[in-house]
Amino acid sequence: MGPVHESDTLVIGGGVVGMSIGYGLARAGERVQVLDGDDDAIRSARGNFGLVRVQGKGMGNPDYARWSIAATQQWPTFAQELQELTEVDVELSQVGGFTFCLDDAELASCARNLETIRQEVGGTYPCEILNLKQIRELSPFVGPEVVGAAFCSIDGHANPLRLLHALVQGFKNKGGSLLSGVHVDHIDYRAGEFRVRTGDSDYVAGKLVLAAGLGNRHLAPKVGLEAPVQPNRGQILVTERLQPFLRHPSLTVRQTGEGVVQIGVSHEDVGLDEGTTITQLSEIADRAVRYFPLLKDVNVVRTWGALRVMSPDGLPIYQSSSTCPGAFVASCHSGITLAAQHAGVIADWIRGGTKPALINSFNAERFHV
Repeated sequence: MGPVHESDTLVIGGGVVGMSIGYGLARAGERVQVLDGDDDAIRSARGNFGLVRVQGKGMGNPDYARWSIAATQQWPTFAQELQELTEVDVELSQVGGFTFCLDDAELASCARNLETIRQEVGGTYPCEILNLKQIRELSPFVGPEVVGAAFCSIDGHANPLRLLHALVQGFKNKGGSLLSGVHVDHIDYRAGEFRVRTGDSDYVAGKLVLAAGLGNRHLAPKVGLEAPVQPNRGQILVTERLQPFLRHPSLTVRQTGEGVVQIGVSHEDVGLDEGTTITQLSEIADRAVRYFPLLKDVNVVRTWGALRVMSPDGLPIYQSSSTCPGAFVASCHSGITLAAQHAGVIADWIRGGTKPALINSFNAERFHV
């Protein structure tokens, strides 16, 4: 019998989602242990594009649009709080963001989608369609092939690796315990207590949070939950450092705080393959050059592929277990955008507070209707 470690809450998964929730719980005074996997585990955070984005989210589910808006509005306070606690600057820039269109059909489709979301959400929806002249007033280096763009005034971006570092440091500063390099062998629920076995150690707590990304698919049924998530690959190119030219990120191109340009957005169902392909990278690069012709002769210094955590409808999954009270699952592909909500109202709900009304439609039962 190995050692037994006790806490109020166990969080399985040390990525941005798990660490955001763990940080929020520790900040509220809970004794929290986060169990994280090995270095070779599949991690969305280290391949993330870093967008803090409302635009385009929520068509067909206005609660997701409202959920994203609420999270994005909380980001400035969230980033400042982390910096004051940890001295880590997560490089938040929230001056608005674009979705560029290269022909009239793309622009018309984008406009229809935004109007649909606006009508479904009701009230204020901070997105609009701009013509090329209006775009260039904000982003002068946009090329002549761009016919228009959607623009959201509260969109932005942050450094996902710095964010993860700040969350880990803030979590530890608030008394949280992080154990890396572990594999969950068994989860047992008995008499209101969860016992998680990892190797020769047991971890015991009254609450359990599954935030293990793609691993939630296999862990959730152990505590009466469901997380039918699948991997979806995106590929990214990274350029050499350039003089600042791009303040406003777009869905496909952003310039980071250190000056490099990240170029991405592909959606590929390839299983657990995190590789890259010349064909896809060429398509990504070609579109970026059409947006910003100055990128034509810029050197690419590295590329990578990363796997998103996608539910069947692309929306998050938040649910508590009815058969194992105290167990929760949290899965999403927008962990950066939603980080403030995960550290805030989601952590409060897990502690025993009121479940946020906006997430009532994000349970897994929807996949059986």
